[in-house]
Amino acid sequence: MARVACIDIGTVTARLAVADVRDGRVARLAKHSEICNLGQGVDATGRLDQAAMERVFACVRGYVESAREAGAVAACCTLTSAARDAENSRELGAALDSLGLDPLIIPGEVEGALTFLGVARDFPGRTILVADNGGGSTELALGSLSTDGALELRFVRSVDVGCRRLTERFLSEGPLPSADDLVAAHDFAAERLAPAVREGGLVAAGAEGATDAPPEVLVVTGGTVTSLVAVEKGLEPYDPSQVHLAELTREQVGALERRLAALTVEGRAELAGLQPQRAPVILGGTVAVAELLGQTGFSALTVSESDLLFGLATLADGALAGAPSPVGWAPSMRPLR
Repeated sequence: MARVACIDIGTVTARLAVADVRDGRVARLAKHSEICNLGQGVDATGRLDQAAMERVFACVRGYVESAREAGAVAACCTLTSAARDAENSRELGAALDSLGLDPLIIPGEVEGALTFLGVARDFPGRTILVADNGGGSTELALGSLSTDGALELRFVRSVDVGCRRLTERFLSEGPLPSADDLVAAHDFAAERLAPAVREGGLVAAGAEGATDAPPEVLVVTGGTVTSLVAVEKGLEPYDPSQVHLAELTREQVGALERRLAALTVEGRAELAGLQPQRAPVILGGTVAVAELLGQTGFSALTVSESDLLFGLATLADGALAGAPSPVGWAPSMRPLR
């Protein structure tokens, strides 16, 4: 059994998982998350802000030390949407390399496959649609994981719809969003999600446009949906056991959107269950989730805490051993000394 550390740097959060892994199965996993907002301003400028990179570097430096103290033998590091979009990502990569990591900017399709791998073990033998709703993008993956562990991915696509992207484009002017701003945000999300949903056959059974082999369930990961469950349940402190595999109906998401839209950022920050640092982008994320439900025709979604980090961890011991990856991509593991 190998104890490994996996670090994922997204548009909004930087996260660490320290996991015990054997033969591609995670026996124990501890997660840490910090909102660093690496993607702040990237949609407008195409560049990572210096202060944002410094926040991420300080956070990851602490993660590396924590991983060493926890006894991890090796670590991997991935970067996603904000780093993909920014022209100066190499600057951050060089800084992370100085910490002993090999930071990899992964394509959206790899991000989607890793998230699917992390989620699918809770749904053996079922055809599922997994959506990773992040800060800059949403990854959509359709497939199944058989009861004997065989992975089948039928479709993977990354769409530039995320909580920070929608917020910065449409929802950051004034203390409260206007009705026109909300409509524009919904239209933007719908226009980008719809082609991928049609191409991938991602529509729920019984809904208009469904194929002969539709997904049975929509599973969504990411800070928006976990926060929405926490707000809906008034979780304080946050309790992952109350969030993992919880369900949100389309009506609940709509009601939460209306509730959030009626509050200023300061008002949202006071909600039980919501991290204050997530208050500026939670409405944008909720719009993305609402459109995801609308475009796919599902009446409800299931929330998963087993996300990209879990998928990374399942690949880590195989990467250390040089074994082939079931998703055609492997993390670059660096020893922790």
